Amino acid sequence: MAKNRTAKALKTILFYAGAIALCAPPLFVFVWMIMTGLKTGVQNISYPPEFIFMPTLENFRAVFEQYNFFHYLMNSLIIATLATAISLVLGLPAAYSIAKYRQGKIGILILIARMTPFVSYLLPWYIIFRYLKLIDSYSALTVTHLIITMPMVIWLMVSFFESMPGELEDAAMIDGCSRWQSFLLIVLPLMRNGIATSAIMAFIFSWNQFLFSLILSGPQTKTVPVAVYNFISYGKIDWAGIGAAATLIVLPVSIFAFFVRKSIVQGLTMGALKD
Repeated sequence: MAKNRTAKALKTILFYAGAIALCAPPLFVFVWMIMTGLKTGVQNISYPPEFIFMPTLENFRAVFEQYNFFHYLMNSLIIATLATAISLVLGLPAAYSIAKYRQGKIGILILIARMTPFVSYLLPWYIIFRYLKLIDSYSALTVTHLIITMPMVIWLMVSFFESMPGELEDAAMIDGCSRWQSFLLIVLPLMRNGIATSAIMAFIFSWNQFLFSLILSGPQTKTVPVAVYNFISYGKIDWAGIGAAATLIVLPVSIFAFFVRKSIVQGLTMGALKD
């Protein structure tokens, strides 16, 4: 009996030790980023680092007043919202078709498109959008972000559609619904957890996208990950400004993900269960 208690206590200790070891590095980086934004420029370059200091919001004020950061935040919000919405409109029927008719080969092609390094798309996209005079436009950035968001929506939703009993659709069609009506009125309402999960994940990945925005954006459509470059100049790096800007980029999405974490976990878990 004592041995069982000892083994159980040891397992508990090892579990929490492992959890702390995994969580501590990213949490330290996150806290350090926030601290960088709350310090002055002199405090950020002091050695040894100052962990006890008087925080200041001057860096955050400068980010908005000197660098027009609100405009970049709105650009990221517009592009991420459009990319997520279009991915859902196109990706949900595609995922349903792959799951319903067992179109595994199409699913593999979509997965390959998602796994292909994004840099390989840059030159073709740039040539096409320059020819169409769409560089520095919301259209160009939204279309390129679909490479990230649409495969994610499709692959997340395929498992949801596969887990749904086919008898529900059969019953709806017996009652007079067409295949399309059954999809809209029966299938999609039952898949709301999966749709919410897919939308959240697609939005976060689009919000954080850097490479496409770096090449295809301009003064009018620059997004927040690219706007951080404003704080780097020849011979000088504004660490305080970078910390404040990075906090403004990460914090809204982190808070949003924290409040919807149960929906994400529930959605991913339900999607992983199949009859």
